[in-house]
Amino acid sequence: MNKPILCLDFDGVLHSYVSGWVEHDFIPDPPVPGAMQFLYEAQKHFTVKIYSSRSSSDTGIRAMITWISYWSEKELPNEAPDYVCNAVKNAYCHNKDAWPQEKPAAFLTIDDRAITFTGKWPDVEELLTFKPWNKK
Repeated sequence: MNKPILCLDFDGVLHSYVSGWVEHDFIPDPPVPGAMQFLYEAQKHFTVKIYSSRSSSDTGIRAMITWISYWSEKELPNEAPDYVCNAVKNAYCHNKDAWPQEKPAAFLTIDDRAITFTGKWPDVEELLTFKPWNKK
């Protein structure tokens, strides 16, 4: 069965990004609350691909893999059996296709720095004053 592709941005969507950008391979903050559980649930219905500006380097991809592995082990065991943690790690941490280096064509994308295009062009002033959810 082919599942639709769900593209998830990393910083500001999975990673809380409180400290802002540091380096491709340094991810200092915890996840957005509920992110690990969401990944587990989403992979049941979607082929999840995680894409970020970090994706341009192998060290950035490895850092995201390490981060998701760490936080899935830390957050999921209290909520679900060990196989949940393993499912998240296997789906996201050991599957190179889940970590594209270019933004994939997707059924849906979740990104903290995007505006849904409705067919009507936004006002330029609206764009200039845009703030992601965690900066409001």
